[in-house]
Amino acid sequence: MNVLSKRGACGNLYIDATLLGRRILLKATPNLHPERKQALDFSYLSDDDMEALVDLERVPRHIAIIMDGNGRWATRRGLSRIEGHRAAVDAVWETVDESSRLQTEALTLYAFSSENWKRPASEVKALMGLFRSQLRKQTPRLDRNNVTLRAIGDLQRLPLNVRWELNRSIRRLRGNDGLALTLALSYSGRQEIVRAVQAVARDVEAGRVSAKEINEAAIARRLDTEPLPDPDLIIRTSGEMRLSNFLLWQSAYAEFHFTPTCWPDFRRRDLYEAVLTYQGRDRRFGAVHSVEGST
Repeated sequence: MNVLSKRGACGNLYIDATLLGRRILLKATPNLHPERKQALDFSYLSDDDMEALVDLERVPRHIAIIMDGNGRWATRRGLSRIEGHRAAVDAVWETVDESSRLQTEALTLYAFSSENWKRPASEVKALMGLFRSQLRKQTPRLDRNNVTLRAIGDLQRLPLNVRWELNRSIRRLRGNDGLALTLALSYSGRQEIVRAVQAVARDVEAGRVSAKEINEAAIARRLDTEPLPDPDLIIRTSGEMRLSNFLLWQSAYAEFHFTPTCWPDFRRRDLYEAVLTYQGRDRRFGAVHSVEGST
């Protein structure tokens, strides 16, 4: 299959592909401002068509997802928030499986923020129980798929039995070399940066680092996500358009994809749509590229 993406003179985004013996042209909504991101229409494509359109040589190395909308999903169906969280586990494991199939290097899931401790005690307790049971149940599946596991955040705040189960899973999967799955638990992007700065300060006090040696790389090496690459693509579900204290340092040049789909309904099609949209964008990292057809 041949996949080409380009921008027209007015910034319209095209993906031209030969797929299953027929020509497909996906065209973004016309826009006279090429700097604005274009929304592609995938509504008439099947899931298999969308998968076939993905260019495996340009898959994001690191995908990060803000899994949002469990409560809203449940409320719309007259269910409790806890039932919404339980319904969301299928989306988690399908996304992990599909990320492995796409040969993505890393997947980070925002599972529980430091602010989430403010939720009702009954909801927090149910979430902790869900984390523990899913780790126990799904670790063999992760092992079969060659997935490694790590966790970031203020993990000491987690209940002891959750930390025990998490560490057991991490140890079991340590020898794998496939997808690097990271769970952000009790996580705060601001607190992560503070911890990194404190680590640099301790090294300066101990004489291991001079003030002149403090730079972006010195901070990055002390972040929770080290040694993972920064995320190329950040997905947020449920229609919200904010980072919510997630990977604040690492997201400096990430591409964002916002979908109205609530997390319990997120499936392989939604992941492919995000990846295809990412692949159609022109990542300049502050540089200027010529636009085909422009003058």
